Amino acid sequence: MSVNLADGLDAGIRALGLGLGPDQQKRLLDYVALIQKWNKVYNLTALRDPADMLTHHLLDSLTAVAPLTRHTQGRAVRLLDVGSGGGLPGVVLAICMPELDVTCVDTVAKKAAFVQQVAVSLKLPNLRGLHARVESLTDPYAVICSRAFASLPDFVTWSRSALADDGVWMAMKGKYPQDEIDALPADVNVFHVEPLTVPGLDVERCMVWMKPTDSAAQS
Repeated sequence: MSVNLADGLDAGIRALGLGLGPDQQKRLLDYVALIQKWNKVYNLTALRDPADMLTHHLLDSLTAVAPLTRHTQGRAVRLLDVGSGGGLPGVVLAICMPELDVTCVDTVAKKAAFVQQVAVSLKLPNLRGLHARVESLTDPYAVICSRAFASLPDFVTWSRSALADDGVWMAMKGKYPQDEIDALPADVNVFHVEPLTVPGLDVERCMVWMKPTDSAAQS
């Protein structure tokens, strides 16, 4: 089974055009193993089949790596993953992009504790789990991301106090969320929406990039 999982991950990584080394691939597989191990205790995911975890969790999260890399251009930036649960996509991003400083925030203490456990087990000094409500955070993050977390208006409203001056929001969504985009606050600008293709999954996915409107630039 683990061999099939490794082959599936390798094929998915190649399909996504990512240059991940053997160590990174091993960490991703070890992460799935940790999810399986702790799932009963922490209730991290409804999925039980490792093959499903590979496509629906790992590969789905890996679709964020290339767009985020294009945005950060290799810069060391602080990233906040909101409503991270068991660390998706935050843990995956921390493994694939060691230059990032990733904080995974969740209101469920057990899930934040699990991310801390992953950081220690996989030796990821650039990852931490935080038990908090995102509305309470005021430390500045250059990128605030979420995956299947909340509506876009709620996401940007709740996390705004944690967005750095030049920061952006990166929301991983399913179908193109026109209704949610229409409902965004007037001072939030959607500057890019890109379709995402998950290897092995025939589903619609997209990434919505947003930032506060620069009123000075508008005038």
